[in-house]
Amino acid sequence: MSSVTLRSIGSFHIGGRAHVLQGQPIGRHQTVAAAAPREIDPNGDYVVGQMYAQEYRLSKPTSSLPVLLWHGGGMTGSQWESTPDGRAGWLWRFLAAGYDVVVTDAVERGRASWAPYPQIYAGPPIFRTKQEAWSMFRLGPESGYASDASQRRPFDNQQFPVHAFDAFAQQWVPRWSHHEEMALAAYGALVQRIGPCVVVAHSQGGGFACDIAKRCPTLVRAVVAIEPAGVGHDPGPNDTPHLLLWADHFQPEHRVCGAYRDSADRYWHRARQNLLPFDTLDLPARGIAGNSHFPMLDLNSDQIFNEIARWLNKLGL
Repeated sequence: MSSVTLRSIGSFHIGGRAHVLQGQPIGRHQTVAAAAPREIDPNGDYVVGQMYAQEYRLSKPTSSLPVLLWHGGGMTGSQWESTPDGRAGWLWRFLAAGYDVVVTDAVERGRASWAPYPQIYAGPPIFRTKQEAWSMFRLGPESGYASDASQRRPFDNQQFPVHAFDAFAQQWVPRWSHHEEMALAAYGALVQRIGPCVVVAHSQGGGFACDIAKRCPTLVRAVVAIEPAGVGHDPGPNDTPHLLLWADHFQPEHRVCGAYRDSADRYWHRARQNLLPFDTLDLPARGIAGNSHFPMLDLNSDQIFNEIARWLNKLGL
């Protein structure tokens, strides 16, 4: 494994707004083991909508542009740090390639924190089951999932480390619906703070990246959108180079995945019609078979990373 020499590791929270909560009942709760219950007054000032970022700065970066790694729905920045079966993640790969890296936990995820609901957030969070993930992440047919790991049937050429699926499930966090604008506000604040950058984003994060590239065209110098979800309708006059990456096993029964793909493909088609620098990397068409919705975690993740690195290198970044 390549060595990496860091100048610094730091973290910060960014974005968010003040919110005052009033008229709530005062409760009594035991907050420390072996201690008596005490009064907890929920009335007062809160911060809502912030995101968490962790910076890794190299001693001698070879690129002047840092890479921002944005995760998908129900995930956190941990999906970039290492794979469920213990291999180095793309955080390390980008550092070894000479990029400073910023990994984030989006609004309401991981270390970004929640807010009370329904007092501030309109409703409760959404949780993901293993059954849903098995199908949505295209690890195998829906009928191939079983609670007993020894009975699961993945796709024959599956690249995801299926033996580590239960460890992967430990990463998943709750998420809320209808928080897109709050998340976009925080991502926009992040890009404004970091300055010119490359955004590598996955799934829901890919949709956010396409939007932020339109809002901050002078700051986002390239976007790598890995199976993006929630892509809009109009790419606009956007000269930022974009790379769209698709993996394998888009079967007819994956209606949700198919709808996400159709939306993104239409977005890319409109961009290409307008002669914008939008490229596509279809892994099966390239002869790279078996990848899941999480190519950064798949057994051939280094191979996929090298494809992305070559694309970025061609841009002169």
